[in-house]
Amino acid sequence: MVASSNSITTGSMTPVTSISANDTLNEAKKAAESSPGGQKSVLNAQILQASLQVSIQSGNDGLALLYRSAVEHLNAVLQPELGANAIGRAMGQDNSAEATAGRILSMSTGFFDAYAARYPDKDPETVARDFVALIRGGFEKGYAEAKDILTGLNVLGEGSDIAAGIAKTYELVQKGFDDFLTTKIAAIRGEADQSSTSQA
Repeated sequence: MVASSNSITTGSMTPVTSISANDTLNEAKKAAESSPGGQKSVLNAQILQASLQVSIQSGNDGLALLYRSAVEHLNAVLQPELGANAIGRAMGQDNSAEATAGRILSMSTGFFDAYAARYPDKDPETVARDFVALIRGGFEKGYAEAKDILTGLNVLGEGSDIAAGIAKTYELVQKGFDDFLTTKIAAIRGEADQSSTSQA
């Protein structure tokens, strides 16, 4: 990778004008999608290029990356059921562990009714469990991707605020998914009990 004052040249010798780190990461993802065989190496090269342009100095930036990565993967798993960009992006907000987990949870679980409406003849408890498994899988893929990127940027060392922040966010989101499922199943069983009582 050769850098000049006005441009950065990638390994393919394609000049890239100075652009933001977000644009560079988006460009990396597009490039990776177009060449499946070299996905990881292309993405890693672009991530390193982005790391020259932006310095992650606080845990908030790491949590913003975790949030964006999680949302992208949640959008991907929800797309077949609910269409493209079901969650959308909401950057530039409070990126504490609690706020990040709260946004991931509220936006992903908020699609439950739309998801359940697609399966009116399926057992409601099964629908709830399938939905939570779907969004949990999307979140876990996003988390793993964000963690890989942050590891590549060497910001997850021992005692790192970023490492602590993303670990706390992970725990809060997982607990939130568990709580959501418990609440949904209790409500479903409560409705079933009321229905059987009214019929008796």
